[in-house]
Amino acid sequence: MCRFLIYKGREPLLLAHLLTRPEHSIINQSYDSRLRIDTRRPINGDGFGVGYYTPEGDSELGDDPCVFCGTTPAWNNLNLARLAEKTKSSLVFAHVRASTAGILSESNCHPFEFHTLMFMHNGQIANFGRIKRKFVAHMQDKYFLFVQGGTDSEWAFALFLDCLDRLGVDPATHPGPTGFGQEVIRKAMLMTVGYIKDWGRSCGQGERDEPSLLNFAVTDGHSVVVTRYITSRTEEAASLHFSTGSKFIEYNPGQYRMERRDRRQDVVLVASEPLTFERNDWVTVPTNSILTIYNQKVLMHPIVDEYYQTDLSVPRSSNFAASRGLVSPIVEPQVHTNVELPPLEREGRRRLSVAV
Repeated sequence: MCRFLIYKGREPLLLAHLLTRPEHSIINQSYDSRLRIDTRRPINGDGFGVGYYTPEGDSELGDDPCVFCGTTPAWNNLNLARLAEKTKSSLVFAHVRASTAGILSESNCHPFEFHTLMFMHNGQIANFGRIKRKFVAHMQDKYFLFVQGGTDSEWAFALFLDCLDRLGVDPATHPGPTGFGQEVIRKAMLMTVGYIKDWGRSCGQGERDEPSLLNFAVTDGHSVVVTRYITSRTEEAASLHFSTGSKFIEYNPGQYRMERRDRRQDVVLVASEPLTFERNDWVTVPTNSILTIYNQKVLMHPIVDEYYQTDLSVPRSSNFAASRGLVSPIVEPQVHTNVELPPLEREGRRRLSVAV
């Protein structure tokens, strides 16, 4: 299935350092995923997309992201390689697609955009054909009409926009100098996950049915919110990792690592599959968690519902996600980085590795 990558930094980074130059860049992952187990769909060749924000304060460019998509395989698109060598940004979304719903077309390529917002998905909504009517009946006309393609992912984005609107935030308006706010974006994302989960269950989806894999990512150009979620108490979600440091550097041609000169988080990377093979560079996001990047701080919260495991010693099976090519067997390091948790979220949280 799909892979996605997020870069958020204090300084703009050349897209080539994310997309093309690393030996295990997201484009290389599209045809040579060393951690991929899926034998049914061994490559991510059903299109690609990269979205990025231009420098702030330029009224001519505006605040909307620039999104470039294509239906050709990412590794075979010369224009993408050219763009990556001449473009810098401090907030980048990149996605390579292996389709589970929707035909091969640019309208079905991630990331999707709506004014200042971008959204992408790694996974699948189980039994989407059976619950699609729920999406249509629930959302306002303006978000129903927004959908141009046929993917479950774009419908999930439309649902997110509707949830944001119901929380009193018009996603079509200018978000202001600090965005819409990480709290309201996180709340809208949790509402989106909740609706999809409840609709699946109302259509007869039970524990024995195929679960939904909902690794969603959304940004308003300021905050980034990402989920790692599965509608199961016994299975692992699709893989998700993050890395922070002072600089993402190329120390040998094609070989990168995260530099940490101090405890600052000038660079934050979130990826379905790590860009480096340095295990200490990456932390595994726990299953059924939501990660927020705000002011270069990484916040992590458990998603506490009927699929949340209160006993963290209970193992989850990776068989389902692995069969879909959505698990990368990276071991979480014991010492890595700062992860800030709000005081009210500390009780009952998952154990996270923290630098000492």
